[in-house]
Amino acid sequence: MPDISELGVDKAVKTAAILSPAEGDRIPVTSRLSTKFLALTVIFVVLAEILIFVPSVTDMRLSWLRDRLNTAAAAAIVVDGLPDVELPRPLQDDTLMATGTKAIALHKADITRMIVVSDMPPRVNARYDLSDSDFLTDARDAFATLLFGGDQVFSVRGPIGESGMDIELVMGDKALRKAMLTYTKEILLFTVIISFITASMIFLVINRTLIRPIARMTSSMQAFAEDPSNPGAIVQPPKGDDELALAARHLASMQGDLQKTIRQQKNLADLGLAVSKINHDMRNILSSAQLMSDRLADADDPVAKGLSSKLVRTLGRAIGYSSEVLSYGRASETAPRRGRIALRPLVEDAGEILGLSAGTDISFAIDIPRDLEIDADPEQLFRVLYNLCRNSLQALEADDGPKKAISVTASRNDDRVQVTVDDTGPGMPQKAKENLFSAFRGSVRAGGTGLGLAIARELIEAHRGWIVLEDKDERGTRFRFEIPDRTPIT
Repeated sequence: MPDISELGVDKAVKTAAILSPAEGDRIPVTSRLSTKFLALTVIFVVLAEILIFVPSVTDMRLSWLRDRLNTAAAAAIVVDGLPDVELPRPLQDDTLMATGTKAIALHKADITRMIVVSDMPPRVNARYDLSDSDFLTDARDAFATLLFGGDQVFSVRGPIGESGMDIELVMGDKALRKAMLTYTKEILLFTVIISFITASMIFLVINRTLIRPIARMTSSMQAFAEDPSNPGAIVQPPKGDDELALAARHLASMQGDLQKTIRQQKNLADLGLAVSKINHDMRNILSSAQLMSDRLADADDPVAKGLSSKLVRTLGRAIGYSSEVLSYGRASETAPRRGRIALRPLVEDAGEILGLSAGTDISFAIDIPRDLEIDADPEQLFRVLYNLCRNSLQALEADDGPKKAISVTASRNDDRVQVTVDDTGPGMPQKAKENLFSAFRGSVRAGGTGLGLAIARELIEAHRGWIVLEDKDERGTRFRFEIPDRTPIT
């Protein structure tokens, strides 16, 4: 059998130590939440800038083409005012060079007039009409020029104000592509600056409101896992009503409850150690008392003989309890040795041992048929009855009420027996009700351990039964428990 001092508190400490990280465990910089948040912020800002870049570069291309059309339109309108004059070749070349075009044509109604044209009209690869376009087409054409342009020739046509005339230019896309590349570089630099500023601001905010509180909670959990009995290791919840503050408060509450559990387990371990030290000597003393009671049974005095039989039974139970006293420290009672027994004699024995005779100011009533039998372990069932009646007796002794009474009733319902222990005492306070069957926490009187009800419930549950505290309209406390038969009674 393991030493009881190794149970309870050591188990709780080992459970808390599971949370402790490996010694020397460090989170790499690339795996930290702050680094991940920073990288994600940069990525999202860049994606947002890309979404902005598409319409902006498309609009830049259209603006560049409109500027060329407007410049050429100014010269074309002047020439159009001289219907019978043809521009000299040097002047045409100067015009083409100034506008960066290879040909300029003016469209009016069904008439097309070539204003200027190079000696060798180039072959046109693409045609664009600014009066009839949509965003998707313009964006496609812009990226085609940006990615694949430089040696293409295209024509572009657009209206001249409200004059009803259109101007058409034929030009190469080298200058356009150069302007678009310059614009792209500026946008890229602007994106990098905006991404850095935005990411830094978001990172600082997230780091302050999220990362730091999580890091503090993590450090607190690690410190608590290393020394769960240290009150200073409990996390200090931050102010606020957000999710992190709520989680920190719950964590602090759980850590506080765990510390209470560790202290309670330590108390239980200390109690078990103390009991194990006195167990051997106590059994020897009880055995000697039993031998003397056997000799008393041989006396001729009838009163002595009657008392000796009760004394023998009492000492026998005490020796049995002493032999099994460490079973509670092992976290389980001995399996019940069940059999069909009469219930009333067990209740009477419990009353006699507690001194509940007719001469006391506390009445003890038993309402149990003498032929009522229960399928249970007699010694364990006696312990349940004794603990419940003893609690009632102690409550009544400390009470100044006018009527002091304890009653035990029982009845059979098919294959199960229900037993009720009722008293007229002061009742049970709310704090004791909250920890009713908890060892060291469910005691009503000062100095009590609360083990009686905890043991009673464990023994009842070992019989596959249940025990509850029932509500009463009048003063007092009423416990009811039920034990089913192993097999239905036929």
